Amino acid sequence: MSKTKRICLWSGPRNISTALMYSFGQREDTTIVDEPLYAHYLSKTEAKEYHPGAEEVIAAQETDGQKVIDEVILGDYYTPIAFFKNMTHHLVDLDWGFMVKTINVILTRPPKDMLLSFVKQVKEPTMLDVGYKKHLEVVEYLSSIDKKPMIIDAKNILQYPQSRLRELCGKLGIPFDDDMLRWPAGPRKEDGIWAKYWYHNVHRSTGFRAYKSKSEEVPEHLQDLLEECQEAYEELLTHSEG
Repeated sequence: MSKTKRICLWSGPRNISTALMYSFGQREDTTIVDEPLYAHYLSKTEAKEYHPGAEEVIAAQETDGQKVIDEVILGDYYTPIAFFKNMTHHLVDLDWGFMVKTINVILTRPPKDMLLSFVKQVKEPTMLDVGYKKHLEVVEYLSSIDKKPMIIDAKNILQYPQSRLRELCGKLGIPFDDDMLRWPAGPRKEDGIWAKYWYHNVHRSTGFRAYKSKSEEVPEHLQDLLEECQEAYEELLTHSEG
């Protein structure tokens, strides 16, 4: 087991997780890994029927989640830090015990903002797709093994990127790097094969865009899901240190 500091970001979809991965990718001391458990998740769930490019992902990426954990998340790296962008809902039929060896950060976002973005790709999402309740399960599990996770809100990072990233780095025990605030436009070599379906906005960006609340209304058929997500989101924030 190498001495690499392993940071697992556990996010929901459309939560600026890719922008945060790009931010950490600007650090010379960090290796970034994009959603290593995505193909495992698709192979285990009905999501493969409606996620864009699902068959491409399954063909291109390891589908054995335990093998991914052993060889990727817990694998050897030449850099002092490895940053894994994960989706919480990808934790399907897996032993979560590996999290004792990782630093765990949960990234959330106001549900209305998330749903209005996510529905452009997945028209009929459910709670299993968006991860809010899964976040709470992860918090409960990590707390039970004395590995309480950091909880960060995408909204706060967009509002105050420098101060929030500096604060996050302090909690992670790593120095803040100003290069984390900006990156070149366009794709990165670390992008998953699914980038062409999901990463259009971040590929046009060169840094964290200022937060702007979405003015549209969530479609009527998603109102019940919105309420469920909002309840879980608010409960999740009660576990945050602020």
